[in-house]
Amino acid sequence: MPIQDYPDFTPISLDMRDELYPSLNLLTDGISEFTFTGLYLFRETYDYKIARIPGQTLVMSGIKKGERFFLTPCGVPDADHLEDLHRTHAYHKNLSESQVAKHQIELEQQGFEVVEDRDNFDYLYCRRDLAELAGRDYHKKRNLVNAFLNSYTYEQRRITKANVADAIGVALAWREAKGIDGDTKAAIEGLENLETLGMRGCVYYVDGKPVGYALGEPIAKARMFAVHFEKAVDGYKGIYQFINQAFAQGLPAYFKTVNREQDLGDEGLRQAKMTYRPYGFVKKYRALRKRG
Repeated sequence: MPIQDYPDFTPISLDMRDELYPSLNLLTDGISEFTFTGLYLFRETYDYKIARIPGQTLVMSGIKKGERFFLTPCGVPDADHLEDLHRTHAYHKNLSESQVAKHQIELEQQGFEVVEDRDNFDYLYCRRDLAELAGRDYHKKRNLVNAFLNSYTYEQRRITKANVADAIGVALAWREAKGIDGDTKAAIEGLENLETLGMRGCVYYVDGKPVGYALGEPIAKARMFAVHFEKAVDGYKGIYQFINQAFAQGLPAYFKTVNREQDLGDEGLRQAKMTYRPYGFVKKYRALRKRG
């Protein structure tokens, strides 16, 4: 179904990729969710729907924890549309740094408060740092990688149609071991539509058995690479550290930055991401009606 004019929202579908990809691909802030892949694969998780404000921008509507929010990745709409959107949504999610720099004053004048959304900041790493793990800061990471390398006979292969089932098997094994669905449905659908979505990844083998994979895509005009999925089978010490390094080593050198997405407020995940020494963040903001 084609994208309808606001206020008529339409569920995001795969046949919208050709229409949406060019605009999303030109975004420069590097927000990991603002790719067609991210919006499409998590369309059911967040009940994403999309509409076009003619002559202005696209707007997406979603739900998280029972609250409806809206996204405007390609541009902030005019005051009248913002007022209308805030009447039907709890907040305006994932405003970028460039949007806030341009629109914060007018948003505040309209009665909206703009706040940092730290739980959704994307973590940015120098690809070379992840690939080399040099220096004292990465001593523990190197030890874990070396433990893996010294314990197992391993192989890295690029994910293709010929071995995509191996990566799917890893995702299913991950779900079974964790006892939760997590993002398994989106992960498998991403693998099944690898070529259509323009993603690339690698699957990792120990003694010929698939034990892990990583999958992502270029973003921000291909200035950075976003890792959307990284999963492994339990029972292999150092496997995640190995995958992280091996995947960074395998990326083309023109990717200077790796975006490893957000921690969603999970303290354990935040600590793990910080141990890899991010050089910065893709900051994201929320706008919501001022109280009182």
